[in-house]
Formats: sequence, C-alpha cells, structure tokens
Amino acid sequence: MTKHSLPQLTMIEFSDFFKEANTKTQIYLHHTASGPNAKSVWDWWKNDKTTVGTCVVIGKDGEIIQGFSSKFWAYHLGLANKHFGVQGLPYKNLDKISIGIEITNWGQLTKKGDKYFNYVGKEVPLADVYELETPHKGFKYYENYSDAQIESVKKLLLYWGEVYNIPLTYNPDIWNTTNRAFKGEPGVYTHNSVRTDKVDVYPHHKLIEMLKSL
Repeated sequence: MTKHSLPQLTMIEFSDFFKEANTKTQIYLHHTASGPNAKSVWDWWKNDKTTVGTCVVIGKDGEIIQGFSSKFWAYHLGLANKHFGVQGLPYKNLDKISIGIEITNWGQLTKKGDKYFNYVGKEVPLADVYELETPHKGFKYYENYSDAQIESVKKLLLYWGEVYNIPLTYNPDIWNTTNRAFKGEPGVYTHNSVRTDKVDVYPHHKLIEMLKSL
C-alpha cells in the first residue's frame, strides 16, 4: 500500500501509445507551448495520429487529464543517436523507461514595448507573465506556471516516485543537458536535460521550491 495516493484525474480515450509495460526510472517535466486547455492538447495528439505524447497533461486550472497508464509509453523526448553521441554515449530509448508530465503553457515570451507575445505572435496578459532574474535559454520572460499546476505536478511526483521507486532528490543540473539523464540515471528531469533546443520547463522559483521540498 502506497503512502501517497494517485491524485484526482480525468481519463480520456486515447490509443496512440505503445501498450508495452516497462520499468520506470525517470520522470520528465515538459510544457506544451500551447494555450491553457489540457483537453485541447489531447485533441491535437489524437488528430496527429502519431505515438507522441505524455501520459498526463495538466491544465492551467490544475486539472490532470490522463490518456494512458504511466506503465506504458509514447515518444516525448525526441531523441536520436546524435544527442547521445554528443555525450559520448550509445543511444538508449529513454522514452520507454520514463514518464512524461506536460504542463499547458506558452513558454518563452518576447517583450515589445510594454506588451508580451508568445512564439506565435499572440499577446499574453501582463498578469500571466513571469520574469526570471537570469535568462533561461536566452529568454527572460515566460508565461507563468499556475500554483494549481505546480501542486498537481507535486502530487504526481510523490505518487509515481513511490510506486516506481524513483528518487525525487532535486538536482540543479536538470535545467540544461546532463549526462546523468542520458545514462538513464533514476530521477526527475526536465526536457532541457536531454535537449539543448528545448526550453521546457523553465526554472520558475515556485517550481524549484516544490522540487526541493519533495
């Protein structure tokens, strides 16, 4: 019996994943680079007809929508031999041994005058803008992660960490590529941990505080 219970979530019908159970050793945090609606993300993946996605998406309101069991897998890291070659390591299918969490969020923002715009040119309200003290991947402004989203991530990490015996110790190297991730070392990572061209998730102070508290 687990100490931490699975947080409340909404299940949807989704079939574009690999129904192959694997031992899980890693958890990766992503954001969607999209609007706040978690169901819209699942609708996009369904229409895309590819085995790409994460088992859960967390909407801005904190709602967790799950499309398939965490014991199964789909492609969510976008890795190839070249990424491992830079690390001096052979390719390893990390998608199979990891669980992906998606947070709905536009990601990096560009300031023009006194307004902020996402990468598709849509203005983001000032109330939803988060300013970093130090730029992350060349960007100082990002859409804010909501408190509800961070709390939902926390609940999932505590539950899956216990179920799969994944260590939840915070490591500050997860905001950039780290050899530990490529080796398959157990733990919690971000998409930045394996991709130099990704900005998700960014080092929001509340997210860092939450990860340190686990």
